[in-house]
Amino acid sequence: MPTLDKCYKPYHYTHNNLFKFFILLFVFTSTYVFSEERIRIHYNERPPYLMTVSTGLVMGLTADVARNAFQNAGVAHYWMKTPSKRQMKILRENKGKDCLVGWFKNDEREKFAKYTKAIYQNKPTIGLALFSNTDIESGYSIEKILENKDLILLKKSGYSYGKYIDSAIEKYKPNSYTVTVENINMLMMLNFDRADYFFTTEEEMQGLIKSAGFSLGDYKTIRFKNMPKGNKRYILCSKKVRNRTIEKLNKWIEEPQN
Repeated sequence: MPTLDKCYKPYHYTHNNLFKFFILLFVFTSTYVFSEERIRIHYNERPPYLMTVSTGLVMGLTADVARNAFQNAGVAHYWMKTPSKRQMKILRENKGKDCLVGWFKNDEREKFAKYTKAIYQNKPTIGLALFSNTDIESGYSIEKILENKDLILLKKSGYSYGKYIDSAIEKYKPNSYTVTVENINMLMMLNFDRADYFFTTEEEMQGLIKSAGFSLGDYKTIRFKNMPKGNKRYILCSKKVRNRTIEKLNKWIEEPQN
């Protein structure tokens, strides 16, 4: 006759297995959901918009809005420093859940990227040139500057300056020199007379010059008489980022009122 212990063991063994199964299922499901929702936020150092303060903490005019939106919306994420040209390639490839912070919107990008609400609006775009360059001055229309074939525009490959400037460049086809380097290197290229000017924002001009170790007095701001309001900046995300995630972020973004 079987003992009580022997009669009990089959049930006890089955119960333990069932308990372990549910524990493993919970762990697997939690890990899956977390990995599904965790988003890589790509950025490059660009004061005052994006600045690494400490490991994993990025602050600035656009970084603050993006960070608050992701945190308040409860969207798991982490920040990854990535060259700007590589960032756009990542979105085009659409291999994972990736977002970029503070980029402009244009027709080409809307084909492969999702956008949140605007997170910041720039002041009107300016040109930056050497103070000693007497061939370019403020007060002219942007069209007048672009159609001047004696001037060389320095521009970044794959970069958008907003619809207004992009359209003007396409129309007037100025003499230009296209590069893949960051703005600090473009500034150095002005010093070596590789070009006469490039477009930038008033917000980052002083920080750019100071971070390069140059003097503000060596450069001048070119203001265009017909330049419209500054471009709006957005969080751009790959198509793999769910629409409901974009909606969550938008609930915590207050669009700039300029």
